Amino acid sequence: MSTPRLSKSRSPQGADKAQSWRPSTGLLAVAVAIVVAAVSYFVMSPDLADGPPPEAAARPAPTAWERLESASARPTATEHATSPRVAAIPAPTASPVDGVDPTPDLSSYVNRGETPSMQEVITRLQQNNVQTGLAAFSPPGTRPPKIGLAVPEDMVLPPGYVRHHQATDDGQRIEAILMFAPEHQIVDANQQAIEMPKDRVVPPHLAPPGFPIRAITIPLPRTQ
Repeated sequence: MSTPRLSKSRSPQGADKAQSWRPSTGLLAVAVAIVVAAVSYFVMSPDLADGPPPEAAARPAPTAWERLESASARPTATEHATSPRVAAIPAPTASPVDGVDPTPDLSSYVNRGETPSMQEVITRLQQNNVQTGLAAFSPPGTRPPKIGLAVPEDMVLPPGYVRHHQATDDGQRIEAILMFAPEHQIVDANQQAIEMPKDRVVPPHLAPPGFPIRAITIPLPRTQ
């Protein structure tokens, strides 16, 4: 009795497995579409980056007047060449003693406990080449007040005459005296120039007609 041989033919299930490795036409088409889309995106990206931003694209173009103002505001080549460079200003150095003004004042020329007179103070300042403040004035007694005709306060002076105001060394007000105006020249009846006083103080005989003849009185010094 013979033993039956097994058939070498493959089962239907094995045949399906052997045929499953074949690629699908639809899947290949989808993969190709994805690759093409990716390549197109990377190719077009530089062009998009070089383009204007959304805000700049939406911004309206400048008018002719705005372009003119912008051009006039920019410096020209000549201005760049001729404009001097401003050097940086160094910061001021601090005072040797914080909170102390280094500028000399009266205490720099007057010893502690000393009580000099005003004349001595002015003289000492001028000897130290100080020409401002009190030193700009003459020391008391060196320029005595001018003596002249007293001018009433409510009197209107004719052309060519002015009031000259003075004060004493201790600050007392002196009556104004009558003086000739600068560059004024008086003439006689024949239209001849009359010699003018060097200090321009009007003497009684050259006073205008109707002017009251009265000399000023210098106040006495105040007692300290």
